[in-house]
Amino acid sequence: MGKTSDLTAVQKTIIDTLHKEGKTQKVIAKEAGCSQSSVSKHINRQAKGRKKCGRKKCTSSRDNRTLQRIVTTNPFKNVGEIHKEWTAAGVSASRTTTRRLMKDMGFRCRIPCVKSLLNKKQRKKRLAWAKDKKDWTDAEWSKVMFSDESKFCISFGNQGPRVWRKSGEAQNPRCMRSSVKFPPSVMVWGAMSSAGVGPLCFLRSRVNAAVYQEVLEHFMLPAADQLYGDADFTFQQDLAPAHSAKTTSTWFKDHGIPVLDWPANSPDLNPIENLWGIVKRRMQYARPNNAEELKTTIRATWALITPEQCHRLIESMPRRITAVIEAKGAPTKY
Repeated sequence: MGKTSDLTAVQKTIIDTLHKEGKTQKVIAKEAGCSQSSVSKHINRQAKGRKKCGRKKCTSSRDNRTLQRIVTTNPFKNVGEIHKEWTAAGVSASRTTTRRLMKDMGFRCRIPCVKSLLNKKQRKKRLAWAKDKKDWTDAEWSKVMFSDESKFCISFGNQGPRVWRKSGEAQNPRCMRSSVKFPPSVMVWGAMSSAGVGPLCFLRSRVNAAVYQEVLEHFMLPAADQLYGDADFTFQQDLAPAHSAKTTSTWFKDHGIPVLDWPANSPDLNPIENLWGIVKRRMQYARPNNAEELKTTIRATWALITPEQCHRLIESMPRRITAVIEAKGAPTKY
């Protein structure tokens, strides 16, 4: 006769049924075709409830709470640093166990979002702007040409420290890092609309009003001709000093180009920011050796952006505005 573990599902069902009918173990064993001891063990195990098999956990609930507190206190530490601090607290666990428990707690290692520093006045203006634009249609947004500068580096692998966070914590202030508005790096200017992207401009010096107006003259106007032809459009730009200079405002008036009013520190409202992200993700495995190779790679990747991608990003404007209104002017996930 087999052991309890060798009992088939049919035998176990017969044992359970006959046991409920009050049959003796001898009768049950004969009907089920197994030993009486197997019947006895199965019945006793069903009554007591079998405990889970496997190796005993090396950490207690208290140890796990300590680990969660360490990660929550400083989420920018790597696994080695977290494991070292945890074991220093008297816990005996391997680095692999540390990583597994962190994942079981819901923590994932992610690249931290960069937060925009918004004061109360700026949040209030963002909220007012969003409420003013909440009824704009896709057709109205398709008439806006969005522009922005972005930083590109030769080494794309150096993205700074990562952060341990749970799902839904991307915008949690403790899981974000501050941005530097004018980092010392190569800058690229670009523009997009729902019809596609315009030509890129590589900026060789710090952008002041005069340099920016040259960019508008030699790159923005050709982009407008390419994307809109003779149709009317509205130009979007952020509130960088060169953009908001009086001479720049005069340039737009002289050329008869309306400029969209724009809230300060609002990259989450600009769809071209997402376009820069697409380009950089596609370039993450590129290894240019010098600035010229970097420019060639950027141009080639930018040329692969399709009008369909741009159109989808422009269609996201109502959702972005709704998110700002729901957040009462605070930064959103976009």
